[in-house]
Amino acid sequence: MKLDSKKILFVGLAFFLISIFWQVYDITIPKILMYKFGLNHSVSGVIMAVDNILALTLLPLFGALSDRSRHKLGRRTPFVIIGTIAAVIAFMGLTFSDNYQLQLIEEAGIVEYVDGLEAVLPAGQVLTEAQLIEVRARAWDVTVNNPMNIVVFSGLLLIVLIAMSTFRSPAVALMPDVTVKPLRSKANAIINLMGGASGAIALVLMMVYKTDATRFNHNMMLFFTIAAIMLISLGVFLWKVKEPILVKQMEEDKIKYGIVDEMEEVKEEKLPKAQLTSLILILSSIFLWFMGYNAVTSKFSVYAKDILNMGATLPLMIANIAAILTYIPAGMVASKIGRKNTIMIGVVMMVVSFGSAYFLTPTSNYLMYVVLLLAGMGWASINVNSYPMIAELSKGSNVGKYTGYYYTFSMSAQAITPVISGVLMDVIDPRILFPYGAFFIFLAFFTMIMVKHGNAKPIPQKAVEYLGTDD
Repeated sequence: MKLDSKKILFVGLAFFLISIFWQVYDITIPKILMYKFGLNHSVSGVIMAVDNILALTLLPLFGALSDRSRHKLGRRTPFVIIGTIAAVIAFMGLTFSDNYQLQLIEEAGIVEYVDGLEAVLPAGQVLTEAQLIEVRARAWDVTVNNPMNIVVFSGLLLIVLIAMSTFRSPAVALMPDVTVKPLRSKANAIINLMGGASGAIALVLMMVYKTDATRFNHNMMLFFTIAAIMLISLGVFLWKVKEPILVKQMEEDKIKYGIVDEMEEVKEEKLPKAQLTSLILILSSIFLWFMGYNAVTSKFSVYAKDILNMGATLPLMIANIAAILTYIPAGMVASKIGRKNTIMIGVVMMVVSFGSAYFLTPTSNYLMYVVLLLAGMGWASINVNSYPMIAELSKGSNVGKYTGYYYTFSMSAQAITPVISGVLMDVIDPRILFPYGAFFIFLAFFTMIMVKHGNAKPIPQKAVEYLGTDD
């Protein structure tokens, strides 16, 4: 039984455009909030958590709504169309508010003040936390004197986040809609490969536009370029992905290859106890490793500049490349040793990498490339296999709802972890970030080890005999 990789590549364009947006969002928005509007780690963490708070209700809601959709374009496609267009329009609007705030702080002499501070720093040293607090205080004074702009920026940000939340679950649920269960880890590897590629493209664009060169970036060209890529990706997706036809082909494949979906045979809506226990443990694991992972990603652009005296783009590029190179092997490894075991390996890699990052200083910051290379490989091993374990426990009729479960737990973690980590960075020390991340991922090891269900079932002998391969 062979996976139609070309089909999955086109289906994955929806995830591609989602991922390229979030890569830019996670790097640029914290810096805008802290250095252009003058917010501290705690308050910026709260704002960075808003998308995840919205997602707690919107992702399950729109996942379930798409399950019940009967649109001629399919269950998922209409949500992708409307959500992408709305997000792009609001995202482009953000650039005008961002540029206006930059103009205000330049007029107030804040950019010149920071350049002066950094110009006299000895090699290998960074601005002190006291100096950074002073910079943010000056920017906050500008914000207080011009409050309407932060209101406009926040409003546009809210629209963007709501729009992105409306189609994430439907877009992700499309892969299991068109792929038989035994092949979903391999299919998800391709989907995640596209997500990693989109992240790498975003990072290259940030280097080209030099948005990582300073805390006070000009983001308009970057934002408009990302918006254009999102729209082009949507256009190709609509051209190549005819959802109703692909769903029908998947159902025909199940019959042809004799694939029996054991969850379809469960007549009750409620899962049997054993499967329910595994579902809860998998979801708990997802919550824990997102607590650790998202804390680091949401603050890394600030941490890299303030603690390690380095840009964030190149280290994150290394992590993305490592993930891209790992996605397909991780899916193949899972088909041999199981999804659970592959995830456990990834968890160990993440704990080791995040734990070691604490010891890095400006003089040893080059080792961050090695740390994030290992982290990228570990995260790919986790990410490729965790969602298929959830989808394995669903029926074809409710995969959107189960996709919503996945995002409820992942987004719950992402809603609270920027706030908690931000407070700890303010109250204790900014260097607490990586130990904090390692701790929560370490806890996920113990919940995953108890999981008993969610691995792919063996490929039926009928399919093996039909194709003459056990691939």
